[in-house]
Amino acid sequence: MRRIPAAHVGDMVVVTVTKGKPEFKKQILRAIIIRQRKPYRRADGTWVQFEDNAAVLVTEDGQLKGSEIRGPVAREAAERWPAIARAASIIV
Repeated sequence: MRRIPAAHVGDMVVVTVTKGKPEFKKQILRAIIIRQRKPYRRADGTWVQFEDNAAVLVTEDGQLKGSEIRGPVAREAAERWPAIARAASIIV
């Protein structure tokens, strides 16, 4: 049906930067989703929902382009990507 598959927390996606530093704006980059507003269910039965949607810019092999991550990071993204787990201040 030519649908774009849905992306969830921990998935790497292709994005375009609309807000941020001028050197990243209007470029096609890779990012990993670390928070999402839509509630999702974990394997242990708990539901998780964040206040906003957020992603971090990465290289193609998953290394961060920035040096810090502001705000909480979902456990699913931290378990899947070790570089994000090292840079995260709060893992929920």
